[in-house]
Amino acid sequence: MSIQILGTGSYLPENIMTNDDLAKIVDTSDEWISSRSGIRQRRISSDEMTTKMASFAAKRAVENAGISADNIDLIIVATLSADKATPNTACQVQEAIGAQNAVCFDISAACSGFVFALNTARAYIETGMANTALLIGAETLSKMMDWTDRGTCVLFGDGAGAAIVTKAEDRIYETVTGSDGSKGFALTCGERKLNNPLVQHGNELAQIYMDGQEVFRFAVTVAPKCIKETLLKAGIEKEQVRYYILHQANLRIIKSVAKRLKEPEEKFPHDVEKYGNTSSASIPILLDEMNREGRFSRHDLLVLCGFGGGLTWGSILLEW
Repeated sequence: MSIQILGTGSYLPENIMTNDDLAKIVDTSDEWISSRSGIRQRRISSDEMTTKMASFAAKRAVENAGISADNIDLIIVATLSADKATPNTACQVQEAIGAQNAVCFDISAACSGFVFALNTARAYIETGMANTALLIGAETLSKMMDWTDRGTCVLFGDGAGAAIVTKAEDRIYETVTGSDGSKGFALTCGERKLNNPLVQHGNELAQIYMDGQEVFRFAVTVAPKCIKETLLKAGIEKEQVRYYILHQANLRIIKSVAKRLKEPEEKFPHDVEKYGNTSSASIPILLDEMNREGRFSRHDLLVLCGFGGGLTWGSILLEW
C-alpha cells in the first residue's frame, strides 16, 4: 500500500514587499539580495497569521481534491511559527474547515517539515490508522525576524501550502530522512527564558539567527546526497524523474543541486523569486502552483526535498 495526492491548495498574504521596499528600512539593495539569493520579492502578512493562512490553504486543497472535510481523519500542520502553544494549529484548522472526524497535531522540523509530515501521514495510512490526511506547511516568519539584520530579514516570507493524500495501491513511494543536532547552531530561534518565582529573566520575543554560509554548505551537500539515496532505494534512474521540487530557500542552492545531480535546471521548478523562503510552506506552495497550472500528468515521478533547521533533511520520491 502507498499514498497518492488528491488535491492541493495554498494561500499567500496580499502584501508584496519588494527588494526596493526593504532597501528603505535596512542597508541593502535589489542587486545585493537578488544576486545572492534570487529573491526579488516576498509576501508579508499584515493580519493573516499562521492559523488563518493554514485554514485558507486547507479549504482550497479540500475543494481541489473534490472531497468533504468530513472525509479527513488526520490533519498535520508543519510549522515553526504557530500562533499559540495550545491549541495546536492543526486543531484550529480542524475547527475552521469543519473536519470533526480528524486527529490533529503539529510537527516542528523547520524547512523539512512538509516532507516529515508527508512521511508521517503515509505511516498512519499504511498502518490503517487513517485513510485520508490533510497536510499543511504554514509560516508567519515575519513575526520572528530581526528587521535590522539584512543577512536574514531579506530572505524570508509568509505563506501556507496544503495537500490532501489518501491510500493507493501500487504507487511508487520511497524516502530518506535525517537530522544532525550537532549543527543546530547554524539556524536557530531563541527559546523563551525562565520566568517564574525562582528565576525571572522576562520573555522577550525570540528572533531567527542564521549562519548563512554554514547553511548553504549544508544544503548543497545534503540535498543531492539524500536525493541520490532515495532514487537508489527505489531502483529509479534520475532521468525518470519529471520534476525535483526542492525547498525554496535560495535560487543558488537549487541550481547547485541540479548541477551536482547532473540534471537540467528545467526539471527544478522554482518560485523563490516571488515568495522568498517560506520554510515548511515552500514545497506545498510550489506543488499547488504547478498543479493548478496543469504541469503534472498521471504517473509522473516527483522528488520532494526539504532541508533546514535542526539541522534536518529529507527527500521523497512519489508517483503523481
